[in-house]
Amino acid sequence: MAYKSLLSTVTAIAVAATVSTASAADLKIGLGAAVSSMDPLFYVIGSNSAMARNIFDGLVNQDDKQQLKPGLALAWKPVDDTTWEFKLRQGVKFHDGSDFTAEDVAATIRRVPLASQNSPSSFMRYVSEIKDIVIVDPYTIRFKTAAAAPLLPNNLSRISILPKSLETTPSKALNDGNGVIGTGPFKFVKWQPGDGVVLAGNAAYWGGKVAWDTVTFKFITNATSRVAALLAGDVDLIEDVPTSDLGTIRKNAKARLASAGSNRVMYLHMDQDREVSPFAVAPDGKNPLRDVRVRRAMSMAINRPLLVERIMDGQGVPAGQLVPDGYFGYVPALKPEKFDLNGAKKLLAEAGYPNGFDMTFHASNDRYPNDEKVAQAISQMFSRIGIKMKVETMPAAVYFPRASKREFSLIMGGAAVETGESSGVLGPLLATFTKATGQGNRGRYSNPKFDQALDTAMKTVDDGKREKLLQDAMTQGMNDLGVIPVFFLLNNWGVRADLVYKGRADGYTLAYDVTSK
Repeated sequence: MAYKSLLSTVTAIAVAATVSTASAADLKIGLGAAVSSMDPLFYVIGSNSAMARNIFDGLVNQDDKQQLKPGLALAWKPVDDTTWEFKLRQGVKFHDGSDFTAEDVAATIRRVPLASQNSPSSFMRYVSEIKDIVIVDPYTIRFKTAAAAPLLPNNLSRISILPKSLETTPSKALNDGNGVIGTGPFKFVKWQPGDGVVLAGNAAYWGGKVAWDTVTFKFITNATSRVAALLAGDVDLIEDVPTSDLGTIRKNAKARLASAGSNRVMYLHMDQDREVSPFAVAPDGKNPLRDVRVRRAMSMAINRPLLVERIMDGQGVPAGQLVPDGYFGYVPALKPEKFDLNGAKKLLAEAGYPNGFDMTFHASNDRYPNDEKVAQAISQMFSRIGIKMKVETMPAAVYFPRASKREFSLIMGGAAVETGESSGVLGPLLATFTKATGQGNRGRYSNPKFDQALDTAMKTVDDGKREKLLQDAMTQGMNDLGVIPVFFLLNNWGVRADLVYKGRADGYTLAYDVTSK
């Protein structure tokens, strides 16, 4: 294979307020979630990863649609089935003035286990396939893997590169402000937990001119307060605009919306394993969700366009699979299920439930946009085909641990494609649950044909063959309705009217991409 350059509502006063114009060299951003660590290798969570991308680079970076593009590596190729070679960018300097070389890459990979200590969700998954590192020369590095690792470039796009001097530096030191050193467009200045982060422009950034001398990120976790801060001119850009406030921003001449299709799919997981399930009970006492006809009837009963229009204020895209169009492994033939009330009733009757059955739908009420309202709406749609529904929602901190213990029968979740290709959701959600696989498979879907296609794909280096295998796995999982995809979210930012922000599928807010009109 040749080298690839793979690349709600605010107060009336706030509504009427004008948005002030900040200094052209200073940018203030309101974030929807706080950063919990300045160590970019400590915790896999969106808020931390987004902040890291303002300061650090990966060997491989992701563009706004999560397609791979050159970062600190100009090109990469498989030398053989168990060896990847990366050609590195020359002339790059870290924020401390030291030169970037292959030694820094090797030291960063070796540091991941140290940074993973006590992590709620570590980065080890992205480097665990690497068994040996060979530095060919200062700007060529090879990674040896125990088996074929076709997604290593994707996985390494998640790893922020630090200077070799930090190889044995613990996370606490970075959190104290010591050693937050990258090659990215902005340099670390200050982090105040619970309050915000201050960065300074890197005039020597290899990627080109940086528009901002200073960027101040403020943690404003309350959505109403975030919108009010934008409209009052306290910040220049905010993320995670709630659907209830979209109209408020649209009506304000000093601000506007920036939207981008999201990589996060909202889906339903059903208990497909247990013969008797706690909250899905047929007249005979057994679990009706094990029958694919019942699952298909439920999917047909969901009016996805109506959900997006009425509940999400248009901020979503109906889903027929687990990745959006344009992602590696997307299947063009898999369209969103058409709403068909009569067809759904007929399928339920064919499955032996002409009078429906009893079911309770459990969901979070503070994790996703309008999650409680979406759950209530879907429940009403199921009621229309004869299923006797109840809905129970709870805070995510309570809901997800209970869902993982399989205390429920029907749940709603959201899954994001962190690596930019479909195995990132197929594996966690639909692979047969074992100690090593299917860790997010709370419905315990299991199909040997699906597992074989996915497993073979994960060992296939050839891109064309691997994508076909992933498409086969996606088709199998969707035909079985291992999960029911509902819709993809949209990401929304509120932006000062004289600024431009394109937005990203991963929802990251990157100051380098904010420009003046």
